[in-house]
Amino acid sequence: MLNNQIINWYCENKRDLPWRKTKDPYLIWISEIMLQQTRVATAIDYYYKFTERFPTVSDLAQADEQEVLNLWQGLGYYSRARNLHHAAKTIDTLYKGVFPNTYKEILNLKGIGAYTAAAISSFAFNLPYAAIDGNVYRVLSRLFGIDTPIDSTEGKKIFQELAQETMGNATPEIYNQAIIEFGALQCTPKSPNCSICPVNSSCFASNSNIVDQFPKKSKQIKPKNRYFYYLFLSCSGRFAIEKREGKDIWKNMYQYPLIESNTKLSTDLLIQSDQWKEIFNSNDLVIQSISDNIVHKLTHQNINTRFIHIEISADELKNYERFIFINKKEAEQYPLPKLIDNHIKYQDF
Repeated sequence: MLNNQIINWYCENKRDLPWRKTKDPYLIWISEIMLQQTRVATAIDYYYKFTERFPTVSDLAQADEQEVLNLWQGLGYYSRARNLHHAAKTIDTLYKGVFPNTYKEILNLKGIGAYTAAAISSFAFNLPYAAIDGNVYRVLSRLFGIDTPIDSTEGKKIFQELAQETMGNATPEIYNQAIIEFGALQCTPKSPNCSICPVNSSCFASNSNIVDQFPKKSKQIKPKNRYFYYLFLSCSGRFAIEKREGKDIWKNMYQYPLIESNTKLSTDLLIQSDQWKEIFNSNDLVIQSISDNIVHKLTHQNINTRFIHIEISADELKNYERFIFINKKEAEQYPLPKLIDNHIKYQDF
């Protein structure tokens, strides 16, 4: 059977990963959320640091959000950390700190979708739910030649039923781990080595020489361009930061004072903008430097960034009381977007 072939491959080729050595649903949950949009090699160090600081659900629930975001710094997609924190509070309150053990209850937690609920259910409790991530979509679409878009309602239903059928009577925990690992290491997105694939003889895409055409997607979202002009206001080794508010990227994190525009601005247009005038009023300022444009790519967004360095005197600090002035060492206490954190590291104070 197909599931046996993939499981046998897994037993011989699986990676030694820390979250595979536990049945604790909390630890498995942390790893699964970290692995969303993050490479395994990167996630490992964060997993150790995060679970050392928050070894239980209750520890995470009782933590301050700023500390949670700080530990998450560098992983990106910070809504994942906020959702983790929110869900931990729910578990601590509603379930007395005991992680729920049914698929439905797990799925109802904030930030947990069908894949993550199935992964936790099978890995921690061996419940028979097929976990379908990008790896599984790729493996199944190639094996069976399914050209229904994986991002369509119909496609999701077809693949869910097929994954459940393919699991058969196999041990859910092992099967899900196996097919996910098979997609990550063997049936890779680009240039898979089909000649050594244990299921090559029954693979539609390989036998048809169209492996690179699967899986199919219907939605092609063009990235949105945003223009961020960060004001690096420095004074005697200290610089200004502010808390980022609103429902947007990097919510509740800290950044330099920001002027955002829908279009690219020249220096003259930037200085003439209402946002600039609101920050600086009529003060005469000397711009020390303006960085080259840095493109920070996020999902469906390109953040075009320039850093404007302005040195101010101690006498002028009273004009900027709306900001927090910190030094380089103090910056470690604040959750910062990677973009800002990298800029700070290269400043010579």
